[in-house]
Amino acid sequence: MRYRFCSSCTEAIEDKISGDILEYAVKFQGYNCVMIYSRDKEKLLFCKRLKDPYEGKYNLVGGKIEDGEDHFDAAYRELFEETGISRSDVSLSHMMDFTYYNQKCYVEVYVGILRKKVKLSPEKHPLYWFDVDEDFFDLERFAGEGNIGHMVEQVKDYGEGVFQDV
Repeated sequence: MRYRFCSSCTEAIEDKISGDILEYAVKFQGYNCVMIYSRDKEKLLFCKRLKDPYEGKYNLVGGKIEDGEDHFDAAYRELFEETGISRSDVSLSHMMDFTYYNQKCYVEVYVGILRKKVKLSPEKHPLYWFDVDEDFFDLERFAGEGNIGHMVEQVKDYGEGVFQDV
């Protein structure tokens, strides 16, 4: 087994060869965020953060991926815990990822459109629907340093086909 050290964080990196791909064993924490669109694709679901980070700002629902947890299962779990929306209500597609090397974490972005009208059941944070034409780049109102705006634009531009089993 060979070890090298990360030039950024100085942690040992174990080389794992998998076919032609070199994978690094530095542990990054995974998170997900879930973009839920109304049936007519005119509204997008948000929660209002009650604590830091982003206290008082609107954010997409989501959370931590537990060790060993299937990533799709984690997205559905977080969605259900925070909103009451279940797998039978929506089919999620994995749209994109963000990797934050300095914070040793990554965020997986999932997108889905509701199959039917649902009754929301907020866990902690109040839930709100916003029109898809809202300015999601407004850093005074929305969390994520503009990433939510970027994600919404990506769905607008490249989203055909991400909405499964609608």
